[in-house]
Amino acid sequence: MGFDDKAKNKAEEFKGNVKEKAGEMTDDERLEAEGQVDQTKAKAKQAGEHVKDAVRDARDTLRD
Repeated sequence: MGFDDKAKNKAEEFKGNVKEKAGEMTDDERLEAEGQVDQTKAKAKQAGEHVKDAVRDARDTLRD
């Protein structure tokens, strides 16, 4: 996983966390839900990148 991808995913997760907390503080259920969705999307992207890294590492190990 490239550093840029990691940074973007972490930023998206952080943004979702901020939205969720802001929604909690203002009793805005919609904003809170959007924040949770943003965090879930970011975590799914991170998981996908980890899978790609694992496959790439396994492939490289088999080549050696």
